[in-house]
Amino acid sequence: MKGILAIVLKLNEYMQVISGAALTFIVLLTTIDVILRAFGHPITGTYEIVAMCGGIVIGFVAPITAWLRGHIYVDFVVKKFSVPVQNVVNVITRCVGIGVFLMVGLNVVKIGNNFRRADEISSSLQLPLYPIAYAVAFSFFVLATVLVCDILKISGGKYE
Repeated sequence: MKGILAIVLKLNEYMQVISGAALTFIVLLTTIDVILRAFGHPITGTYEIVAMCGGIVIGFVAPITAWLRGHIYVDFVVKKFSVPVQNVVNVITRCVGIGVFLMVGLNVVKIGNNFRRADEISSSLQLPLYPIAYAVAFSFFVLATVLVCDILKISGGKYE
């Protein structure tokens, strides 16, 4: 169990670095575009690049946020139950989350496949859209894996 948790944590950390790099790139690109726009030379395709990188930023940071339980959640009702009941509630909610994120991930893969088959590209820079869809789908699958790890932690008594 420790090995699986370590692998998933390391993957989450790599994804967090990619997300941070994409966010930094968005900030730099937007800043440079605003400055150049003031001189009449905007960067072509800035909107497209920012939108694509935004998908990476949001998608790739979600699994580590779930790992660290950094999302906002209301647990004041669950905290009133005994620890075994809390564990059952946590396992049930994780199972529902796994189902939802696997379903969403599979549908985003289908969207990516449709983009690829239709040769869907961005309007200004003519960049293919399917790699972004596949990357976002991958992040949903990793998020589902994080929830599986939560269940492993709960069953091993290591869930805080």
